[in-house]
Amino acid sequence: MNIKDHIKKYTPKFLLNAYYFCWAFLGAVIFRFPGKNKKIKIIGVTGTSGKSTTVDFITRIFDEAGEKVASVSSIRFKVADKEWENKYKMTMPGRFVIQKLLRQAISAGCKYVILEITSEGIKQFRHKFINFDCAVFTNLSPEHIESHGGFENYKNEKLKLFKATKNIHVINVDDKNAKDFLNVPAKKKIEFGLKDVKNPGFNLNLIGDFNILNALAAISVAKEYGISFEICKNALEKAKAIPGRMEVIVETPARVIVDYAHTPEQLESVYKTFKDENLVCVLGSCGGGRDKWKRPVLGEIAKKYCKEIIITNEDPYDENPMEIINQVAEMAGPNARKILDRKEAIETAIKLAKPGEVVIITGKGSEPWMCVENGRKISWSDKKIVKDALEKNKNN
Repeated sequence: MNIKDHIKKYTPKFLLNAYYFCWAFLGAVIFRFPGKNKKIKIIGVTGTSGKSTTVDFITRIFDEAGEKVASVSSIRFKVADKEWENKYKMTMPGRFVIQKLLRQAISAGCKYVILEITSEGIKQFRHKFINFDCAVFTNLSPEHIESHGGFENYKNEKLKLFKATKNIHVINVDDKNAKDFLNVPAKKKIEFGLKDVKNPGFNLNLIGDFNILNALAAISVAKEYGISFEICKNALEKAKAIPGRMEVIVETPARVIVDYAHTPEQLESVYKTFKDENLVCVLGSCGGGRDKWKRPVLGEIAKKYCKEIIITNEDPYDENPMEIINQVAEMAGPNARKILDRKEAIETAIKLAKPGEVVIITGKGSEPWMCVENGRKISWSDKKIVKDALEKNKNN
């Protein structure tokens, strides 16, 4: 455990909250309270899965409509025509980063800002001093349970975004927790879901029914700001890939896919998409020291869907990575391979895959770092390793 973790563990909660709140206030003061500026409308997207993709879809639609837009997600930052990668290893960056970006958005003449909002971010007051015009709920499943002290606490953090947003609420009614979000007062509530949609009216180039839900969320938001379905359709159909989100790296001889899935629900959704295929699966368990309950569950899901299972390292932080691998392997069956070196694990998967089969590499997506002991970060790219391994195989 590093110094930062020790401070968090032993500092009384009220002092930690005061610390987080003061930093949020200071960030807002330094950048002249950009989140309160009436020149921009701020849209917050929260949930367990699909946040980054939904932010990306909304951003694409506003771009297509000719609006100046800024956005923040776990994948990238954007202010008008400028885009850059999110390298913070934080889905929702710190208060100063967010406040600075809001100020940049105003200076660039942006009319809309779309923010990916996490439960940890809300817990640490990163959403404070921001007037949200619209809140979007994608879905909810257990995650960060140890950090929040239970699923209800986790859900309540998400609900705080909706309680802070008085104007528009956009809610996925297919999710079993939707009623809690629908109960929060708002001037306007927009419901979306797949249950009553036989033909959504657009063709996505992205794989998975969950991406249709993400698209429906984005369309629901756009409609509230006067953007036509035709513009939404054009924008969504132009999306060829989203980095690290069901991203197809190659189609042949075996199809190789990189995805961020790191919760049981996410992993099962990915595997179900290819349930009729032979799957060669590389997985681990994100976040050493967190959500240990899910490790054997991930292994059990892999056993259910995958022909070949390779369990490897992801972000062990200060925990023993081999212990994490062993915990995932508990329910993965006797034939699961345990390979500590993630590069070697990916290379092995590509060698094992026969033509026509599908290699699915989950857990890191487009993340640019692997987090290891003592706060160190190692430069990382699953996508690059896949491409290098394919080139190596071609030359052998």
